[in-house]
Amino acid sequence: QVQLVESGGGLVQAGGSLRLSCAASGRTFSSYAMGWFRQAPGKEREFVAAIAASRRSVGNTYYADSVKGRFTVSRDNAKNTVYLHMNSLKPEDTAVYYCAAPSPTWDGRVAVRQYEYDYWGQGTQVTVSS
Repeated sequence: QVQLVESGGGLVQAGGSLRLSCAASGRTFSSYAMGWFRQAPGKEREFVAAIAASRRSVGNTYYADSVKGRFTVSRDNAKNTVYLHMNSLKPEDTAVYYCAAPSPTWDGRVAVRQYEYDYWGQGTQVTVSS
């Protein structure tokens, strides 16, 4: 079982920055990939960014086109935490952001589809004002 707890959301003006954190517990953190998704009001949940397990040096990160160049996903295995650094925020980035982890049988590569993830956090609200 994996427990995921997001933090760092809040209200920010357009053009500003936020850093989201996702603390994981329950298994060896460095051995599994992690992902970030978001859901805006009235919309489907969508992929944002993903990072591979630490053992995979090729194809380590992947981003949705809408956030490429503005968001960066990283991990600190010593702290069992994955981060989403968000810069140049836009009002359309307003959403509840979720971190997620695949099942223990996943091979550690980046995962971009929701069905590839078995464990989800409770979400953290990000609101970007214009």
